[in-house]
Amino acid sequence: MNIPDLTGVTTLLLDADGTLFPSEEPAFVASATVTQDFARRFGLEGDFSSEHLRLTTTGSNFRTTARTLAEAQGARLAPEELEEWVAREKAEVTAYLGKVLTPRPDVVAAVSALGRRYRLAVVSSSALTRLAACFTASGLDDLLPPDRRFSAEDSLPVPTSKPDPAVYRFALARLGLGPQQALALEDSTTGAASAVAAGITTAGLVQFVPEEERPGRIEQLHRAGAFWTRSSWDELASDLVGDAVRVAT
Repeated sequence: MNIPDLTGVTTLLLDADGTLFPSEEPAFVASATVTQDFARRFGLEGDFSSEHLRLTTTGSNFRTTARTLAEAQGARLAPEELEEWVAREKAEVTAYLGKVLTPRPDVVAAVSALGRRYRLAVVSSSALTRLAACFTASGLDDLLPPDRRFSAEDSLPVPTSKPDPAVYRFALARLGLGPQQALALEDSTTGAASAVAAGITTAGLVQFVPEEERPGRIEQLHRAGAFWTRSSWDELASDLVGDAVRVAT
């Protein structure tokens, strides 16, 4: 696909997990332990392995996953108990990601180059505490400061998750942007659908998608409304800033 007309775009709205850092797999390792305890508590049946959860719930936060699992099997989940499970999952996943993520020079170089041309902000389903731990571990704190991070879990009056477009609409309002002034970058179909529903031109990035899953993910992203997809941060930055991005060694 050709690069879309980005005339008027001033801001890039970046998804976090699976886009800025390879956090999906390790996050589901930690989250699966909590999900399995949750399933035992409510007598839920099914596959709650980390890999199955990754394949079936990527792009959604734990709040949405827990509620969906309970409702699908007719379990009664009181709001106050849901909050307890959400808090536990948030704490365990945040601690784990803070330990296992490391800076990726290619991502840091590309985001730095893009930041010299565009205003950058983060739009995620994840909690702000989780994002903070990931950005610190990944060396992205200075490039994506806290006042430009928007969370469907924490920033909205009522917590939600992508594909609900609420968090993208909230980010546009807070940044004083119209949809035509932004380009969203997503790795998941739920994320792409969220941005597209908010009226934002959307691109896919599959650098951290397992290689064997990339063809299918690219097709899914296009069906969700992503205008075009790139396989690496270097390729994306080269397209958007016009020159190849070189990683310092």
